[in-house]
Amino acid sequence: MCGRFRILPLIISALILFLSSEGDCARIKDIVSIKGIRPNQLFGYGLVIGLNGSGDTGGTSFTIQGLANMLEHVGIHVNPEDLKVKNVAAVMVNATLPPFARIGKKIDVTLSSIGVAKSLQGGTLLLTPLKGVDGKVYALSQGSVTIGGFSAGGAAGGGVTKNHPTVGRISGGATVEREIPLSLNNRKELTIILNNPDFGTASGIAGVINSKFGDDIARPIDSGTLKFRIPGLFQDRVVDFLALIGKLEVVPGSVAKVIVNERTGTVVIGENVKISKVAVAHGNLSIQIKESNEVSQPAPFAPSGGRGSAPTQMEGGAIVASGGSTVVSPDSDLDVSEEKTRLLLVPEGKTIGQLVRALNAIGVTPRDLITILQAMKAAGALQGELEIM
Repeated sequence: MCGRFRILPLIISALILFLSSEGDCARIKDIVSIKGIRPNQLFGYGLVIGLNGSGDTGGTSFTIQGLANMLEHVGIHVNPEDLKVKNVAAVMVNATLPPFARIGKKIDVTLSSIGVAKSLQGGTLLLTPLKGVDGKVYALSQGSVTIGGFSAGGAAGGGVTKNHPTVGRISGGATVEREIPLSLNNRKELTIILNNPDFGTASGIAGVINSKFGDDIARPIDSGTLKFRIPGLFQDRVVDFLALIGKLEVVPGSVAKVIVNERTGTVVIGENVKISKVAVAHGNLSIQIKESNEVSQPAPFAPSGGRGSAPTQMEGGAIVASGGSTVVSPDSDLDVSEEKTRLLLVPEGKTIGQLVRALNAIGVTPRDLITILQAMKAAGALQGELEIM
């Protein structure tokens, strides 16, 4: 058993080395897209019915008007003032129409409440046309809504909510009714766009394609665009040509960048980020204030002038208390402490990963690291781009 535990770290180390050596290359189809081949967004206004009292209530006039229009469309004339919409919710329906989608293809839709509905659980979306930005209907949506959670509450206002009950989804809930014309046949030239523009990556892609199909096939236009011509052999088989190009591997270039999210304390550092020789010292100043209230309660028949007591009166030679009062006085306790820290000297040429390991060794938290990185960037010691989200 002990021998297994000794071998396990060696296996993990070998796996990390294998992944790091194999992970440098990427397929071209994973890092580029073809100009003109893209998805299109669709949206529409719909009604979700069948809710168990969790729909829109008074004040949502557009829900009442939409329900009245729907009933009018099926031949039922009603007065909008007579409608109750507790079991109905108005929603915006959106979907993504993928490229080359043909009539009859099923696509997923997402529904979002736009009224005051508390939950879409158990509802059914009525037939809703989905339009593009040109105003034309490209798909029709209808079906049972799933929200992946629940919401339950009591009359006193408390309750339990899991996930987001006012946003739902219908898997395969829309059917494509109109196609977007797009053809690749007989194309003599195509343009590919890099997902992350980089001059080195663009040049590398052109070199890989030219070494495979010829020296005059691909040429980079800028850091994010390449153009390549379709060889005569593939003029009527453009799809096959794109499939072959997509399988080719290239080593993508990466920008030296540090991403910082101050809201969550997240720091993501690229491997190409370098640092110059710098000394770092960081200490935390902690200020803690404790508030407390001291209560002074007078004793019974306290003499005049006592703390918290009221003046006394004489009746028949006897001292009679006229009534004491309770006094509440606030008290504050201030505690200030500053952590002791060590000065960390980082030699020139070290990577940011080595700096992070050194800072972790002296007990620096992620939020402290964010502050240190910002100060290093201001001092010119961080050789890379610092992006704060």
